[in-house]
Amino acid sequence: MTPDSWVPIPDGSPFPLANLPYGVFAPAGGPPRVGVAVGDHVLDLARALGDDTFARPSLNAFLAQGRSRWQRVRADLVDLLTDPACRAEAAPALHRRADVRLLLPFEAADYVDFYASEHHAANIGRMLRPGQEPLTPQWKHLPIGYHGRAGTLVVSGTDITRPRGQTRPPGTGAPTVGPSRKLDIEAEVGFVVGTGTPLGTSVGVDDFADHVFGVCLVNDWSARDLQAWEYVPLGPFLAKSFATSVSPWIVPLDALSAARTPPPTRTEPLQEYLRDGADWGLDLSLEVRLNGHLVARPPFTAMYWTPAQMLAHLTVNGASLRPGDFYASGTVSGPEPGQRGSLMELSWNGAQPLTLPDGTTRTFLEDGDEVTITATAPGPGATRIGFGEVTGRVTAAGEAR
Repeated sequence: MTPDSWVPIPDGSPFPLANLPYGVFAPAGGPPRVGVAVGDHVLDLARALGDDTFARPSLNAFLAQGRSRWQRVRADLVDLLTDPACRAEAAPALHRRADVRLLLPFEAADYVDFYASEHHAANIGRMLRPGQEPLTPQWKHLPIGYHGRAGTLVVSGTDITRPRGQTRPPGTGAPTVGPSRKLDIEAEVGFVVGTGTPLGTSVGVDDFADHVFGVCLVNDWSARDLQAWEYVPLGPFLAKSFATSVSPWIVPLDALSAARTPPPTRTEPLQEYLRDGADWGLDLSLEVRLNGHLVARPPFTAMYWTPAQMLAHLTVNGASLRPGDFYASGTVSGPEPGQRGSLMELSWNGAQPLTLPDGTTRTFLEDGDEVTITATAPGPGATRIGFGEVTGRVTAAGEAR
């Protein structure tokens, strides 16, 4: 049973004491620093714990200290927030969440995006390769992924400029250059690496929790028309590299013990390095809203590949890890039409326009559209663990130069 906190926590808050997600915030008139969310407040960790590790504009220094340190700080925070004797000293370190500015919580070292949903991959395959097997031959043998662009990760709330690039309209022979006409979303879950590894070593699935600090929400914006023209033979490039939005709160793995689930049944034998020794599927319930209207409820439990398997495959070739490395799951989609995590799937590549509750329709995003992704997971007892939200609004393409 979770002890009570002297900090007032409203019923149904996404940030109960069992959560304590980490972020970086800037108080009014003060420099950015690390804090944890509790109820409607943010606790300034440098001030509350007397530790300059947290008097910084990113989590990276703390990430590098490793799992035993992460666990000690979490235990100290629970003690601090539940002991009435600590209230007088710690209360001045609390800020109302509504009064602070939230920033990107970590400095991204590298960024990898996976393609771990069987339902999403099969839907895309059916659209792009009708009459053929929807999954490529290797799909159930390894977690497919690509290296993204760490420098274009942005915090939730950042406007997204419609990207420009080359496309080849249907029925034409020559490409044109201009704004994307098929700007899409990808509702994803992200994983922040803490403890690094030397070049030439790998991380086994059973060592996942020793290296990954926590979990957040991701919208990996995608220009489907740019992607269709450029992706053969080397995969995504400009269609993905213009912006990836990240939620400002990182939920530590230790807050998600009640959310762990077995992965789906495997239909192909796995290589030894991908065989699960521990259940690292996660019971996360996502919701996607377009201009405030709920359009999808993707379930992370349906993901074929677990985050532990993704990390094992990312490093099996000896690739090193650094604090702040970041990887995402790829679009989260379930088996039902209302569980699809991209507009390409929801509108079936534009062939079946999506009708919103206000009567408007969408195939892909229009300028001015705002997308918000939220998620919750089971916590201890009847508690729900919240992830906050990742939001972005589309603005018109910039002028060509």
